[in-house]
Amino acid sequence: MNNLVSVITPSYNSSKFIAQTIESVLAQTYENWEMIIVDDASPDNSNEIIEEYCKKDTRIKLTKLKKNCGPAMARNRAIEEANGRYIAFLDSDDIWLPKKLEKQIQFMKANNLAVTYSAYHTIGENGSRINTRKAKSEIGYKDMLKSNQIGNLTGIYDCKKIGKYFMENVAYEDYVLWLKLIKDVQYSKGLLEPLAEYRISANSLSANKFKALKRQWNIYRKIEGLDMYKSIYYFIHYLLNALMKRW
Repeated sequence: MNNLVSVITPSYNSSKFIAQTIESVLAQTYENWEMIIVDDASPDNSNEIIEEYCKKDTRIKLTKLKKNCGPAMARNRAIEEANGRYIAFLDSDDIWLPKKLEKQIQFMKANNLAVTYSAYHTIGENGSRINTRKAKSEIGYKDMLKSNQIGNLTGIYDCKKIGKYFMENVAYEDYVLWLKLIKDVQYSKGLLEPLAEYRISANSLSANKFKALKRQWNIYRKIEGLDMYKSIYYFIHYLLNALMKRW
C-alpha cells in the first residue's frame, strides 16, 4: 500500500464550521491525502459548501447518505471507501494544525507504530483556545480503561499493519474504537506536541455529565465485559482523570 492518508469526516448540519475544517486539511504540509466526507442526510446547506471544495480539489470526496444514521455509521461508510494506508479522523467542526500529518506519519514510520495520537488544543465556538489536552508518551489498554487517552481528531492507524477497523454504533463510539485498537496492538506512542484543535460546543454529547457517566459504566460492563470489581476500579480512575482535566 502507498502512504496515502484517508481523512474520515462525518458531516451533519456542518455549514458553520466545515469550511474551516476542510481548509485545515488543504493547509497540510503532507500532501498525500484524500478527504472522504460522508453527509448524514443534512437538511442545511453544508453539502453546497463541500461540493464547492470538491470542484476545487479532487482529493476531497463527498458521499451522501439517504437517511440519518449517526456519526459511527457515517465514519464507517468513509472507512469502507478509503483507499489509504493510514486512516485518520477529523470531525466537521475540528481543525488540524498545518504539520499534523507530516509529523505524525514520520513519527509512525520512525517508531514502527500501528497506532498513534498527539496532544491537542480545545477551542470554543468562536475559535479561541480554552486549554491543552496533554498526551502521554506511551499508553496501553489499561491506561485507556482509566481514561480516553486518544483524542479522535489526533488518532491515526495503519491499515497495512492491522487492516481496517470500524466503529460500533454505540455512545462514545470513538473511544470504543481506540480501546479495541490499543487492546489488539498492545501499546501505542504519542506526540507530546499539540497538532489539532478540538471544538467544544454547548450541545456536545458530553455536556450531560450524568449520561456520560452511565455510558462509561456501560462500556466497562457491556462492551469490554469487565467484572464488577474491575469496572469499579477503572470507573474510579475515570472519575479522577475527568476531574483532573478540569483543573
